Amino acid sequence: MPLRRTLVLRLLACLLVLLTGCSPAGEDTAAPAWAEGMPTVREADLPGEARDTLDLIDAGGPFPYERDGAVFGNFEGLLPRRQRGYYHEYTVRTPGSPDRGARRIVTGRGGETYYTDDHYASFTAVLR
Repeated sequence: MPLRRTLVLRLLACLLVLLTGCSPAGEDTAAPAWAEGMPTVREADLPGEARDTLDLIDAGGPFPYERDGAVFGNFEGLLPRRQRGYYHEYTVRTPGSPDRGARRIVTGRGGETYYTDDHYASFTAVLR
């Protein structure tokens, strides 16, 4: 009888895992559709300066750089094509850099957030 009970408990545990998924509770590992095919990074894993920039964006500023909030043209074509004005760019401070540096956050009107640390040569979708 104990063997049968153990087997039933193990089967119930397996069923529970299948029904609830394999991710830890409350953690969504699926990337949103707008990030499909792109590398992704969780907001918490971004450099601290990038997280600071996101906080400023969420608060609506004030921004430390004159170009922050400017329309991003997506001339490189690495982000999905959208009408002009859809994307906006924000500087991510680079300690030790004499200028704005190469790091940026680009946001889309649909809530998309992208990070680049190589001045638009590549982008990573930020999961927020």
